[in-house]
Amino acid sequence: MDDVLCDFIGDFNQARLENPEVRFPQGVIGFFENLPPLPGAIDSVNRLREVADVYILSAPSVHNAHSYSEKRLWVEQYFGYEFCDRLILSCHKNLLQGDYLIDDYESGKGQEGFEGELVVFGSPQFPDWETVMSYLSPRL
Repeated sequence: MDDVLCDFIGDFNQARLENPEVRFPQGVIGFFENLPPLPGAIDSVNRLREVADVYILSAPSVHNAHSYSEKRLWVEQYFGYEFCDRLILSCHKNLLQGDYLIDDYESGKGQEGFEGELVVFGSPQFPDWETVMSYLSPRL
């Protein structure tokens, strides 16, 4: 979710500017629930849902135990209640199976051990949702 579907780093940086004494803004209750979606993210996921079996895989924050419920609430707000059972929270992304993992990191939470193809969101090859969709659409 973070920096793939929603603007974690933008809100993190803004929160640090506004409250520099708060070292981990993501630890503040409400941080994850109120993250704004990235441009094209919601539409792209909804388009993918029409042609593929889509799940949201996100690592919970060790700085905010509420991140578990807040990420769930975020999914409901942007994709509806019926999609909430498609949210998987895990710090070990290699434990999941799938054809594609769209993530903003190549490693750190098991991405490097994912058996499908890793699409690195925000990389030069996949800087935004438009390029991700151009790549995935003919493959699905």
